[in-house]
Amino acid sequence: MVVVKVVKRSFRECIYWNGFDTYLIWESPLLLAAKENDVSAIQKLIASHTCDLHERGAVGETALHVAALYNNLEAAQLLINAAPELVNEPVTSELYAGETALHIAVVNKNLGLVKALLEKGADVNGPRATGYVFRRRSDSLFYFGEHILSFAACSGSEAIVQLLIENGAKIRVQDSLVFHILILQPNKASACQIYDLLLCYDKKEKGLGDPDAVLNYEGFTPFKLAGVEGNTVLFNHLMQRRKHVLWTFGSLTSTLYDLTEIDSWGDDQSLLELIVTTKKREARRILDLTPVNELVSLKWNKYGRPYFCILALFYVLYMICFTMCCVYRPLKERSFNKTNERDNTIYVQKLLQESYITSEDKHRLVGELITVVGAIVILILEIPDTFRFGITKYFGQTILGGPFHAIIIVYACMILLTMVMRLTSTNGEVVPMSLALVLGWCNIMYFARGFQMLGPFTIMIQKMIFGDLLRFCWLMAVVILGFASAFYIIFQTEDPDELGHFYSYPMALYSTFQLFLTIIDGPANYEVDLPFMYGITYSAFAIIAALLMLNLLIAMMGDTHWRVAHERDELWRAQVVSTTIMLERKLPQCLWPRLGICGKEYGLGNQRYLSKTLDRMCDDCISAIPYCFSSNRSKIFRLQIPEPNSSWSINRT
Repeated sequence: MVVVKVVKRSFRECIYWNGFDTYLIWESPLLLAAKENDVSAIQKLIASHTCDLHERGAVGETALHVAALYNNLEAAQLLINAAPELVNEPVTSELYAGETALHIAVVNKNLGLVKALLEKGADVNGPRATGYVFRRRSDSLFYFGEHILSFAACSGSEAIVQLLIENGAKIRVQDSLVFHILILQPNKASACQIYDLLLCYDKKEKGLGDPDAVLNYEGFTPFKLAGVEGNTVLFNHLMQRRKHVLWTFGSLTSTLYDLTEIDSWGDDQSLLELIVTTKKREARRILDLTPVNELVSLKWNKYGRPYFCILALFYVLYMICFTMCCVYRPLKERSFNKTNERDNTIYVQKLLQESYITSEDKHRLVGELITVVGAIVILILEIPDTFRFGITKYFGQTILGGPFHAIIIVYACMILLTMVMRLTSTNGEVVPMSLALVLGWCNIMYFARGFQMLGPFTIMIQKMIFGDLLRFCWLMAVVILGFASAFYIIFQTEDPDELGHFYSYPMALYSTFQLFLTIIDGPANYEVDLPFMYGITYSAFAIIAALLMLNLLIAMMGDTHWRVAHERDELWRAQVVSTTIMLERKLPQCLWPRLGICGKEYGLGNQRYLSKTLDRMCDDCISAIPYCFSSNRSKIFRLQIPEPNSSWSINRT
């Protein structure tokens, strides 16, 4: 394995480094002899009685570790015979803490050395490699777990795995189970073989239950972990073990797929929910596999899409109601005189006592009550999910809705704030009201995720706003601040009536912002003499802002569009899953019955199953229940599932 070779090479390079441009192995005759498999030198050192066989190197390794690392069987046997206690001695440094010679031997697939160590009483269960190198990290090259059996399983040697189990190695010993660790290995074909081998031995131990149901410390079974990691090979391998063949008829095969751990109905930690909440893109590949793809399509087509369209319709009507309430809000003519010549106000907000008198006011009151009740309902539905997923994940992940959840929560808060200001006759309700209008109508983009053509575009908008545009705004703010200050200083001595765009510092900032976006052209009065520095400063600003930075933003957005376009279908499927789960959680179960076939009908327990019929000759997938799961199938067949008491038997694979 390439990974193992890289690990062994890096281990050899750093295990003897002492920090002073020398390798401690050359300073120790015993360690040097163990490295070079110099049997005669080791014999002389043992016979001299002056050599400390427990001598340790730079990272706390013994001579036996060195011999095991370099596959020197003869040297290792001499050391074992001379000092049997070395067999279970771990490396003591923080980097490789807990690693024994047996750990190294199984990774090197040195069967002879493994046998020799076991004959001398090597402990196969106790030692745990807990050093920094062996921990699972984002930058680590490998993760073999902690126990010797998991090291052997990850190395892919069936003979060594069998030997360890026959010598008492426990399959169920746990940091993660060895089954979980196999899911994380890059060599997926080897992992499948070792997985099956371990299952054969595990079944011989009675009273332990199904290993597929054992959770690791993150709460994942091996099956769920394969889905979360996006390991399609092992996921399919485990799925084949969970399926039951109902019947075969020529080239047709009807199969029941176990939905346990997959279906989100009544399960807060289902595979579907884990896939849409993980940040790993590889996990979304699981949505294309059987039976996940079929289950999602069935849920969406039968319940998700109709309910989602109804929800979208209600929301649009709700926003129309709120908008009408804002348009016809209670106003009266201004009764006090102007104190500022720039004040252009002619209407002001009515007091509470004056706001609900006429029949039109009462009609508006009905709409306002609907708006407030809707805002309260939104908060009741959104806040529990915020705590359930966590603020960062709920508002940050695009698949879950990301900023749309933040938008709708802020919208609801603005509605309640407007209500409080109306009840207390506080001036300024136009501020939260206008914000609520913008946020409420922008949130309609959330419902685009229900349509395959529009869904990916909302993701592009989110990524551009919170990725490209957010980074660009920092650069824009610096440029505007610098040039606005320069423009203000340049025109500070000029007549503001002639050059009004920069008469104050706030106005200078706003005018420079308009210049940056090319909303206005050079805001100067060219009928009078302009300061000399204005031409130089404005020319520099035009080059930096209009030519450089705006084109930079366009290029950044184009790159984002290109990246999202390559995974648009994958993202839309993930959006559909997320939306389906959301609706399933919010709606009462009487409106969303559980899908699938009960296993009791076929003597398979209480689990739910999904039936699928496959034509092996033409590779057309067809369903045994009256729904087409895949949109790209041109042929749809409907077959009847045989009765449970029929003569056709269930073949379990």
